[in-house]
Amino acid sequence: IVTTDRGEVAKGSAEIFFRKVKFWKEDGQEEAPPVFNVDGVNYFHVKVVGLLFVATTRVNVSPSLVLELLQRIARVIKDYLGVLSEDSLRKNFVLVYELLDEVIDFGYMQTTSTEVLKSYIFNEPIVVDAARLQPLGPAAIFMQGTKRMPGTAITKSVVANEPGGRKREEIFVDIIEKISVTFSSSGYILTSEIDGTIQMKSYLTGNPEIRLALNEDLSIGRGGESANDCRSSYGSGAVILDDCNFHESVRLDSFDMDRTLALVPPDGEFPVMNYRMTQEFKPPFHINCLIEEAGHLKAEVILKVRAEFPSNITANTVVLEMPLPKYTTRASFELEPGVTGQRTDFKGANKKLEWDLEKFVGGVEHTLRAKLTFSQELHANIIKEAGPVSMTFTIPMYNVSRLQVKILSGEILADSKEI
Repeated sequence: IVTTDRGEVAKGSAEIFFRKVKFWKEDGQEEAPPVFNVDGVNYFHVKVVGLLFVATTRVNVSPSLVLELLQRIARVIKDYLGVLSEDSLRKNFVLVYELLDEVIDFGYMQTTSTEVLKSYIFNEPIVVDAARLQPLGPAAIFMQGTKRMPGTAITKSVVANEPGGRKREEIFVDIIEKISVTFSSSGYILTSEIDGTIQMKSYLTGNPEIRLALNEDLSIGRGGESANDCRSSYGSGAVILDDCNFHESVRLDSFDMDRTLALVPPDGEFPVMNYRMTQEFKPPFHINCLIEEAGHLKAEVILKVRAEFPSNITANTVVLEMPLPKYTTRASFELEPGVTGQRTDFKGANKKLEWDLEKFVGGVEHTLRAKLTFSQELHANIIKEAGPVSMTFTIPMYNVSRLQVKILSGEILADSKEI
């Protein structure tokens, strides 16, 4: 989706953007940056479940503002269509165009609230069969065995009724955390941080008030300020968050006393609470890397990764990357005997080792050996020129901070049902 609302950008901007992103090779990067300029046109883009949402302008605007707007546009479209995919966008092109026309007026943002937009949008969504959907992103899937199942909340539109005209009375809550940890070469933790959110998607009618009870031993900040400022002197509990912020619909009347949030949820998907944590925690993985010279113009890299979480939990889409010396010409790999679902690759363009594991069971350790061949004599310290190792992964149904939604309660006044 490329927005050219003011008409100040040439109609061929979509083709220019596509070619620039597809063949981006500048400075050895594999992907184009989220913001770049071509012939005086600024291109902003975000990728959501494999789809690119793009905004173009010739005006000097705040990149963070435009990127946030694109994320919210993607969320609103998902609320209305139920799922984000190429198939759902093609089938609902008229509805998506109508949404964009209401969200942006002559280049100015009007609203990205799903609830407000319902008063102005009149097209009905064409529902896509969820059984034919491709696997979704890590924050939008639940796992069942070794198969990926799209989450129920993700595959339903907030404006479409159930067959037979029945109303849905459902609400979904997820805790999603992004972990960033840096280890020293000897295995000690140098920095650790968790960026988390309590995400909610509501299909409730009648605007009922609901309450979320979090951990009673939750402590926020160490300054002793009020909950409205996301700081509290409530004890020194097991879960200590550095700071947080809440959705505008959340009331904090009893938050200091019993860690309960009260809110009237708007339609669609929204973050109830965003938080950050730098308190020391146990990382889900431990990585060991050993590099040794192995003769003339050769070296060997041994990577060991151990999952520190319980054996009944499985991580998915695990990817390890390691930059190699710039004079590396070839790399051959040796995996453990009998392993399946693992793939190795040497990226010659940017001299990088890549190790992909489809799944990683808790308590298990995996090892990769890589034999490197160089094009010149080793004049520098190879250990300093290789690394650091980076790792990305997804662990469904597991959060490191131990933050929990203990109770979710409310009452639907229309038919006196409790949720």
